Amino acid sequence: MARVKRGNVARKRRNKILRIARGFRGGNGSLFRTANQRVMKALCNAYRDRRRRKRDFRRLWIARINAAARINGLSYSRLMGGLKKADVRINRKMLSQIAILDPTSFEKVVGAAKA
Repeated sequence: MARVKRGNVARKRRNKILRIARGFRGGNGSLFRTANQRVMKALCNAYRDRRRRKRDFRRLWIARINAAARINGLSYSRLMGGLKKADVRINRKMLSQIAILDPTSFEKVVGAAKA
């Protein structure tokens, strides 16, 4: 069999990894072997945290809604149950925004949930 020289392909592969690793500290950004490990780890973390971000924001919105609901004399679960029964379709992100930016409107939403 003929000898295969990988010069071009190997260099492109390594440069692709080193381009992703640009900005990493020390040898992690300039040495291929360590950069490759750091890049694989970084990509795994990025994949995991794209999913985790959604959970974290939902937890934040729920905490904000709960705090605002308790100021108006209602727990979070009673508020959400009341909104469901009143057929008020508003998501948690918007509810938390209303609770922060427009407390008077949030009081009306709580009133709808109580009724």
